[in-house]
Amino acid sequence: MKLMTFVAQNGQQHIGALQSNGTHVVDFTAADAAPAFRDMLALIDGGPEALAKAHALLAAAKVVHAVGAIKVLAPIPRPRRLRDYLCFEKHVRQSRANRYLFGQGTARLDPATIEIPKAWYQKPVYYKGNIFSVVGPETDVHWPKYSQTIDYELEIAIVTSRQGKDVPKGSGLQYVFGYMVFNDFSARDAQYIEMQTGLGPAKGKDFDTGNAMGPWLVTADEIPNPQNLTMLARINGEEWSRGNTSEMQHTFDDMVTYGSADETFYAGEVLGSGTVGGGCGNELGRFMKHGDVIELEVVGLGVLRNRIVAPHVLQPPAFPIRILG
Repeated sequence: MKLMTFVAQNGQQHIGALQSNGTHVVDFTAADAAPAFRDMLALIDGGPEALAKAHALLAAAKVVHAVGAIKVLAPIPRPRRLRDYLCFEKHVRQSRANRYLFGQGTARLDPATIEIPKAWYQKPVYYKGNIFSVVGPETDVHWPKYSQTIDYELEIAIVTSRQGKDVPKGSGLQYVFGYMVFNDFSARDAQYIEMQTGLGPAKGKDFDTGNAMGPWLVTADEIPNPQNLTMLARINGEEWSRGNTSEMQHTFDDMVTYGSADETFYAGEVLGSGTVGGGCGNELGRFMKHGDVIELEVVGLGVLRNRIVAPHVLQPPAFPIRILG
């Protein structure tokens, strides 16, 4: 199922699922007063029984809305926790090769020569993001006034299905409820300053509307092989990025098992894959501006579309971009 959270015509937040025609949504909340259909976290908490009932509600289609008649929100407007990993080696290499864009060096380095710490290959490291800055598709992303470099991150997020701790390797996918497209926007100039301190990212990531997710949450049964998904990014209709989850150094299974080591995680947590190789402007040497429309697409997961609102950035800044340090 392609599960959605939306604001219905009565102004209330409901959940439901997209019909196969792609133009209408079956409203679970309006059709069934059971607690499991109050919101997406309640549905996930309801386990297999609630999910089976959701399938039945989709088939019955008692209450249906045209997609154009509702406001679609992020599938989980406020996740229980947000972690974002760093799973693609190509992204690490190409990002570090382009540090000259911010005055750190005088020219682009050969990505093949970039030295990556051995620990990165051994541990799927992550940071914890801001659950209060989550937005959905067709939502304006308001760029922070302290930043001039507007960048996107082409990612996939998994959503956990149940509580777990010390999940053994090879069992991680058993804890995945579903998958969705994730755009972990980056105020790249602020991030470059902060990462010099040995901590961060902070304001490079933490600003309102900075985490876009959606357009829906695709249940795990519809994604038999999450390690072979094509990922694309388009800016104003022009393709900038293309990659595949087969390129992940650390798999979705690794993300769950490492994150659960001696730490309980809960149903309804969001775990981002990190940016696919070539999946951000920092790797490409190009950034966005006010009014640009960014579309992230993952085959099987849909298209996540957002518009940039940054009246202080009418053109991307010229290189090198001067930062502190």
